Amino acid sequence: MKSTNTKGFLLALIAASLWGVSGTFGQFLFQQRGISVEWMITVRMLISGAILLSIGVFGKNPDLWAVWKDKKDSIKLVLFGITGMLMVQYTYFAAIKHSNAATATVLQYAGPVIIAVYLAIKNKKAPRFIDFVAIAFAVLGTFILVTHGDMGRLNISSTALFFGIASAFALAIYTIQPIKLLHKYNSAVIIGWGMLIGGIAFSFVKAPWHAEGHWDTQAYLYTAFIVIFGTLIPFYFYLTAVQLIGGQKSSLLASGEPLSATIIAVLWLHVPFTYIDWIGSLLIISTIFLLSYETKKEKTLRLSGT
Repeated sequence: MKSTNTKGFLLALIAASLWGVSGTFGQFLFQQRGISVEWMITVRMLISGAILLSIGVFGKNPDLWAVWKDKKDSIKLVLFGITGMLMVQYTYFAAIKHSNAATATVLQYAGPVIIAVYLAIKNKKAPRFIDFVAIAFAVLGTFILVTHGDMGRLNISSTALFFGIASAFALAIYTIQPIKLLHKYNSAVIIGWGMLIGGIAFSFVKAPWHAEGHWDTQAYLYTAFIVIFGTLIPFYFYLTAVQLIGGQKSSLLASGEPLSATIIAVLWLHVPFTYIDWIGSLLIISTIFLLSYETKKEKTLRLSGT
């Protein structure tokens, strides 16, 4: 049990760090090389999904086609590919394009608050006092981050704010939606199909052969990094972590993503991040740790399985 938890923790943290780095690379490609967000989403999902499923074919994974034999599970898989896998990637990268990797990533991490509220409603259990504090911190942190305390203006565009908040909801859906599928089937299979479905669906928006922008060595290398180390590996690691330690813990541990994205964006891309931005970001990120707090009574109940 302990080794399983340790593995889940490590996988979630590695996934978060890789996402943070790839988000910054994405900002560089969108804003300095003119590469289309829609094209990047289509290509990264098609390639990553195809690679994961190919591994399953060569490894003779018995679960590869099993999910399609169950009508309910196949519907869930299609919904996951479009409303989960596709939306969490598109809203996040669109937010980066219209603001920066640091701001977009921090806004996305209001997601654990949404997960906590959803679970409270689903389980018909009133949120704890600390959950209300976390919600208040998330709202205050978002307000500070996007307005710098001035209610009369937005520090980021309304489009960036829309996609940032949408990415938080998409993260919640992406984390919760596939849990039953992940318990029933191999995680690589579910992620592979989810990516391929999302990539095929988005091909109708932006075909993968319609590449735009200025392509040089950096553009090719960063695109390859985003596809392999920013998509294939971290999505597999993260959903495997969800399978091992649960959705809420995985989303809490993924708090490393906004920190890595912010640090890299500030140091490498010289994104202006003032003290007021740090205050707003820390308020949002602190909600992750507040939500993970357990009283002795709650811990005893959880361990006893009641």
